[in-house]
Amino acid sequence: MHIQLTPAARSRMQNFLDANPDAAGVRFGVRKTGCSGYAYMVEIADTIAANDQVIEQDGVRLVIDTKSLPFVDGTEIDFARQGLNAAFVFRNPNVTGECGCGESFTINPAA
Repeated sequence: MHIQLTPAARSRMQNFLDANPDAAGVRFGVRKTGCSGYAYMVEIADTIAANDQVIEQDGVRLVIDTKSLPFVDGTEIDFARQGLNAAFVFRNPNVTGECGCGESFTINPAA
């Protein structure tokens, strides 16, 4: 399992964790939604379940459920600001297509 956080993403996630000192980490994964099939989710993890994998990078603990692992393996997570907007940016080698609005993506069925 390989997930890479850029310095900007690590800093943003650390800010979330600093504001939530009881958090178990940052949950990263996918959920079925949108016109292309899947969307990323990044949220505070309150607990770590038995079926979660934990990856720690420079003090940031990422919590990933086993169902999401094949979809996100190899992903680089960045955080970017453009004008008044700011968001996490995902560079995922498993993505085979994205919807026009950029909210959801498709993964090769073999994944």
